[in-house]
Amino acid sequence: MLEKLGDLLRRTTNKIANAIFLDKDMVDSIIKDLQRALIEADVNVLLVKELSEKIRKAALDERIKGIEKKEHIIKLLHDELTKILGEYKPLELKKTQNRIMLLGLYGAGKTTTIAKLGNYYAKRGNKSALVGLDVYRPAAPEQLQQLAERNHLNCFVDLKEKNAVKLWKSFEKQLKDYNVVVIDTAGRHTLDKDLIEEIKALDKEIKPTETILVMPADIGQAAKKQAQEFLAALKITGVIITRMDSTAKGGGALTACAETKAPVYFITTGEKINDIEEFNPSSFLSRLLGMGDLEALMEKIRSVTDEKKQKKMQAQIAEGKLSLEDVIEQVRSMNSMGGFEKIKSMIPGFGSAKIPENVLESQEAKLAKWEHILKSMTKEEKENPELLEKQTSRISRVAQGAGVHGSDVRSLLKQYKLLNEMVKSGSGMDMSKGLDQRQMQKLAKKFGKIKKIRF
Repeated sequence: MLEKLGDLLRRTTNKIANAIFLDKDMVDSIIKDLQRALIEADVNVLLVKELSEKIRKAALDERIKGIEKKEHIIKLLHDELTKILGEYKPLELKKTQNRIMLLGLYGAGKTTTIAKLGNYYAKRGNKSALVGLDVYRPAAPEQLQQLAERNHLNCFVDLKEKNAVKLWKSFEKQLKDYNVVVIDTAGRHTLDKDLIEEIKALDKEIKPTETILVMPADIGQAAKKQAQEFLAALKITGVIITRMDSTAKGGGALTACAETKAPVYFITTGEKINDIEEFNPSSFLSRLLGMGDLEALMEKIRSVTDEKKQKKMQAQIAEGKLSLEDVIEQVRSMNSMGGFEKIKSMIPGFGSAKIPENVLESQEAKLAKWEHILKSMTKEEKENPELLEKQTSRISRVAQGAGVHGSDVRSLLKQYKLLNEMVKSGSGMDMSKGLDQRQMQKLAKKFGKIKKIRF
């Protein structure tokens, strides 16, 4: 996600931190790097200029000296970047039924976002339903229905009715039992008069608790104009920005929304159902700067594991040991979250770890092999995998029984060892509450030294 921007920002902060003297030439070099990073991410030039001047002024201020000056500049950079990304305003659910209506132009990814949002709330203990009111785009109801079935979500569509208001009325009674209702509406190529009238009619009938505009990140600074047009025509309460994984222009879309005072509730970062996360400017920036975001990581974990599995995992983490079954479950969950490459930026100290290219491409095949390996083990071996390392004849027997190579068995044992080292490093931590600063530093110190992860 905006990997190039993150890399350039990290280099800029490192240059400040490692500078012996912050003279005019060094300040000019730092500002030039910063400007290039932000302009490449499509941030508004005037905002970049304003930030540059603040950094220059602070760097050349003779009243602040030495290390204190470096810390002051890095903090100023962090604070100002957070400010241009906008205010943190999470979508807060009400105790009564939450009706979340999504709007957007064609190609914004509205229908897939609705499935992601419905899944996001369902995984957090809500009874959620998807409602398809896009009666114009060919196969829109079918697409929503397929997404719902694939991810075990409740869905209400009608393939014959072509009046959106009538459709809503026909579903209203059935929706009473749901506390989160996510509603798909029609899009257009532009925000024309017909679209405004239809959305206003739906708004009057549905009475949504949230009306959210969906925009793709690749429109960059054009997001400002689109947000302004929707805000002028309708009462928009927030924004979801899609495709943040595919383009550096995401910086332009985020800052453009901040300028229009339209809070960004969520961003989507891939095609999978769990590739959606709450947008917190400070946490987002922390990740870009390589400082991790464990809170977002825990949210991701909650989105791919059910409550019973979470409690079991927390108990085993508290004891400081995971089983082989847990290892397989964790790798499966990691795949659901988009793989290690996607989540490593959330772990302090792992942001710059080098992961071998295409290492996760064959994880599904690897998981199938590991499950066969597990079935070929005795109960004693499952409970004490260390036995296999002590007696290589056991590895040969298990590999033969599972129809795999001995290297596949060793691969599972390596994964088991790595995850248990992580757990032991953080044993006693209550993962449901996240980690405090001391605990994060402990993990970062231990694993920040890792240059290459082998799977």
